[in-house]
Amino acid sequence: MFDVFDLSRILVRSITQLCVADHADDPEIIAQWTANKNPATIRDWIDAGAQIWLAEQAGQPAAVGALGQDGDITLLYIDPDHTGGGVGRALLEKLERELIRAGHAEGRLEATKTAYPFYARHGWQATGGCSQRTDLSCLHMRKSLHPQH
Repeated sequence: MFDVFDLSRILVRSITQLCVADHADDPEIIAQWTANKNPATIRDWIDAGAQIWLAEQAGQPAAVGALGQDGDITLLYIDPDHTGGGVGRALLEKLERELIRAGHAEGRLEATKTAYPFYARHGWQATGGCSQRTDLSCLHMRKSLHPQH
């Protein structure tokens, strides 16, 4: 079992240090975005059935990924000390495999400005803005999970 404190630390560090294009270092936006990224809330997500993965790199907690009940990718955050080493790509591929295993023909997620280029490089396509989000820039994205022939 992984440590909810590691998960929380990765989420908060990734948001505050890597997502500057989204929050522009605005303390209020950062506080709102990270408010539910604490260990107690993460424990509640797990208790409610969220599927959460912690990726390690060189024996250190490096990334967090999660799938929601409806098959959406709900989290994919990389610790700032572990960017560029392939852990994000590997975790995204893991989440996509889990979606396929669960019978989903398509993956869906909401991407920030920061994450959009990463997802686009891995075959995800923007399908419009996120109408539910007013606090952050957000793009709905999708990807067919059918194998390419």
